Amino acid sequence: QVRLVESGGGLVQTGASLRLSCKTSGLTFSIYTMAWFRQAPGKEREPVAIISWSEGRTSYADSVKGRFTISRDNYESTVYLQMNSLRPEDTAVYYCAADLTSSTEATPNLAWDYWGQGIQVTVSS
Repeated sequence: QVRLVESGGGLVQTGASLRLSCKTSGLTFSIYTMAWFRQAPGKEREPVAIISWSEGRTSYADSVKGRFTISRDNYESTVYLQMNSLRPEDTAVYYCAADLTSSTEATPNLAWDYWGQGIQVTVSS
Protein backbone atom coordinates (compact mmCIF):
# COMPACT_ATOMS: atom_id res chain seq x y z
CA GLN A 1 0.00 0.00 0.00
CA VAL A 2 1.40 3.37 -1.03
CA ARG A 3 1.29 6.13 1.55
CA LEU A 4 2.36 9.77 1.42
CA VAL A 5 2.22 11.51 4.79
CA GLU A 6 2.84 15.24 5.09
CA SER A 7 4.03 16.95 8.25
CA GLY A 8 5.46 20.28 9.36
CA GLY A 9 2.57 22.62 8.67
CA GLY A 10 1.09 25.11 11.09
CA LEU A 11 0.33 28.73 11.85
CA VAL A 12 3.12 31.26 11.47
CA GLN A 13 3.52 34.99 11.05
CA THR A 14 4.51 36.82 7.89
CA GLY A 15 8.21 36.43 7.20
CA ALA A 16 8.59 33.18 9.10
CA SER A 17 9.84 29.86 7.78
CA LEU A 18 8.45 26.35 7.74
CA ARG A 19 9.73 23.05 6.41
CA LEU A 20 7.21 20.56 5.14
CA SER A 21 8.09 16.88 4.93
CA CYS A 22 6.39 14.13 2.97
CA LYS A 23 7.36 10.65 4.07
CA THR A 24 6.50 7.96 1.56
CA SER A 25 6.17 4.21 1.84
CA GLY A 26 5.12 1.39 -0.44
CA LEU A 27 6.84 2.73 -3.53
CA THR A 28 10.34 2.82 -4.97
CA PHE A 29 10.84 6.45 -4.07
CA SER A 30 14.00 7.06 -6.07
CA ILE A 31 12.27 6.53 -9.42
CA TYR A 32 9.32 8.84 -8.73
CA THR A 33 9.11 12.49 -9.61
CA MET A 34 7.80 14.30 -6.56
CA ALA A 35 5.93 17.54 -6.16
CA TRP A 36 4.24 19.90 -3.78
CA PHE A 37 0.88 21.40 -4.70
CA ARG A 38 -1.32 23.76 -2.73
CA GLN A 39 -4.95 24.76 -2.67
CA ALA A 40 -6.18 27.94 -1.07
CA PRO A 41 -9.84 28.45 -0.12
CA GLY A 42 -11.94 29.13 -3.20
CA LYS A 43 -9.06 28.49 -5.57
CA GLU A 44 -7.93 25.61 -7.71
CA ARG A 45 -5.06 23.40 -6.67
CA GLU A 46 -1.80 24.66 -8.13
CA PRO A 47 1.71 23.24 -8.44
CA VAL A 48 4.27 24.83 -6.15
CA ALA A 49 7.47 22.89 -6.71
CA ILE A 50 8.58 19.76 -8.53
CA ILE A 51 11.70 17.62 -8.25
CA SER A 52 12.46 15.00 -10.85
CA TRP A 53 13.60 11.46 -10.16
CA SER A 54 16.54 11.95 -12.49
CA GLU A 55 19.32 14.30 -11.41
CA GLY A 56 16.97 16.03 -8.99
CA ARG A 57 15.95 18.72 -11.47
CA THR A 58 13.62 21.27 -9.92
CA SER A 59 11.04 23.79 -11.00
CA TYR A 60 8.96 26.31 -9.09
CA ALA A 61 5.87 28.42 -9.44
CA ASP A 62 6.79 32.03 -10.11
CA SER A 63 5.10 33.08 -6.87
CA VAL A 64 7.53 31.05 -4.74
CA LYS A 65 10.79 31.31 -6.68
CA GLY A 66 13.61 32.45 -4.45
CA ARG A 67 11.63 31.70 -1.27
CA PHE A 68 10.83 27.97 -1.44
CA THR A 69 13.20 25.07 -1.99
CA ILE A 70 12.20 21.50 -2.78
CA SER A 71 14.59 18.67 -2.00
CA ARG A 72 14.51 14.92 -1.66
CA ASP A 73 16.26 12.25 0.37
CA ASN A 74 16.10 8.97 -1.49
CA TYR A 75 17.46 7.04 1.50
CA GLU A 76 14.66 8.36 3.71
CA SER A 77 12.04 8.20 0.91
CA THR A 78 11.09 11.73 1.84
CA VAL A 79 10.56 14.97 -0.05
CA TYR A 80 10.86 18.34 1.64
CA LEU A 81 9.66 21.87 1.00
CA GLN A 82 11.60 24.59 2.76
CA MET A 83 9.46 27.71 2.83
CA ASN A 84 11.08 31.01 3.76
CA SER A 85 9.75 34.57 3.87
CA LEU A 86 6.21 33.30 4.10
CA ARG A 87 3.37 35.59 3.07
CA PRO A 88 -0.35 35.54 3.83
CA GLU A 89 -0.98 34.51 0.23
CA ASP A 90 0.94 31.29 0.89
CA THR A 91 -1.90 30.19 3.15
CA ALA A 92 -3.27 26.94 1.76
CA VAL A 93 -3.51 23.22 2.20
CA TYR A 94 -0.26 21.75 0.87
CA TYR A 95 -0.20 18.33 -0.77
CA CYS A 96 2.68 16.17 -1.86
CA ALA A 97 2.32 14.03 -4.95
CA ALA A 98 4.27 11.30 -6.70
CA ASP A 99 4.41 10.27 -10.33
CA LEU A 100 6.17 7.38 -12.01
CA THR A 101 7.33 8.87 -15.29
CA SER A 102 10.07 8.31 -17.80
CA SER A 103 10.36 12.06 -18.27
CA THR A 104 13.45 13.53 -16.68
CA GLU A 105 11.96 17.01 -16.60
CA ALA A 106 10.61 18.66 -13.46
CA THR A 107 7.21 19.34 -14.96
CA PRO A 108 3.82 19.62 -13.25
CA ASN A 109 2.15 18.21 -16.38
CA LEU A 110 2.09 14.62 -15.18
CA ALA A 111 -0.68 12.23 -14.16
CA TRP A 112 0.35 12.26 -10.46
CA ASP A 113 -0.27 8.69 -9.39
CA TYR A 114 -0.36 9.23 -5.62
CA TRP A 115 -1.30 12.06 -3.27
CA GLY A 116 -0.90 12.81 0.39
CA GLN A 117 -3.81 13.82 2.59
CA GLY A 118 -2.70 17.44 2.75
CA ILE A 119 -1.51 19.69 5.54
CA GLN A 120 -2.59 23.20 6.48
CA VAL A 121 -0.19 26.13 6.31
CA THR A 122 -1.54 29.42 7.61
CA VAL A 123 0.42 32.67 7.45
CA SER A 124 -0.94 35.52 9.50
CA SER A 125 -0.34 39.16 8.60
